[in-house]
Amino acid sequence: MDALAGLLEGPRARGAFMIRACFEPPWSIRIEDRAPLTVMVMVRGEAWVLPDQGERMRLRPGDLAIARGPDPYTCADAPGTEPQALILPGAECSYPDGRSLNGSMDLGVRTWGDRPDGSAVMLIGTYLWEGEISGRLLKALPPLLSLTSDVWDCPLTPYLMDEIVRDEPGQEVVLDRLLDLLVIAALRAWFSRPQAEAPAWYAALADPVVGRVLRLVQDDPALPWTVASLAAKAGVSRAALARRFTELVGEPPMTYLTEWRMALAADALRDTDDTLDAIARRVGYGSAFALSSAFKRVYGVSPQEHRGRVPS
Repeated sequence: MDALAGLLEGPRARGAFMIRACFEPPWSIRIEDRAPLTVMVMVRGEAWVLPDQGERMRLRPGDLAIARGPDPYTCADAPGTEPQALILPGAECSYPDGRSLNGSMDLGVRTWGDRPDGSAVMLIGTYLWEGEISGRLLKALPPLLSLTSDVWDCPLTPYLMDEIVRDEPGQEVVLDRLLDLLVIAALRAWFSRPQAEAPAWYAALADPVVGRVLRLVQDDPALPWTVASLAAKAGVSRAALARRFTELVGEPPMTYLTEWRMALAADALRDTDDTLDAIARRVGYGSAFALSSAFKRVYGVSPQEHRGRVPS
């Protein structure tokens, strides 16, 4: 599994959705859904993204913003506009006084707002739950980031505008994949900036030796990897791999492998009903007992206890 693709596997399994938001000023929406990742693309008009703490952000046509939860924020036509609706956990919507919106802002297929021909149109994609794999990258993001149209030109936007209002068989799958592509393209652009502070393991993917080892581990964690076997695949000595890997990633190869396997197991426990034996084999452990021992060392709880903490 590629690292950026892994970012989205867990959240998608627990729910992701896309809408087209259409508004006519004055408008303001307060977002308190605690979603781990929300991406916003300004298609027409302008909007402000206003976090409770931190710098406010103005979006113009073609600009993209990503909000990393759980901190709340407000989207509005202007900073001083009072919120007219609240977005709550589980994609529930209400008026500021607590009354349910009861679908009163539904404008059609995946379209939401106060008027379908509003002067402000925004595409919004949200992942509702965070996984262990996704958390490894999300923690490297600021609470709010933006890519302006002068440095970000995404060809997916017109296609998304066409697809989001369709109601055909398999449409949710199409939109899920398009949302994944949008987020991956945006994060690649974000981390490729000269001033970017990418996670050490992400930056190390560009290294010809360490990058190859990281991909081997991520793509096939079930294999009985050792430093010697990884070094042989990378064409270097064990000592050279251990030294270079630790220098670039910040931890030894086997430590990284264990953490990757445990993160995969943790997400599988929450996202599937697979047995512990099946999950153990999938992530490179010979038995449920071996996985349980390693899992408790890393997370401090047993796999069964972790599975019992699945959010509703």
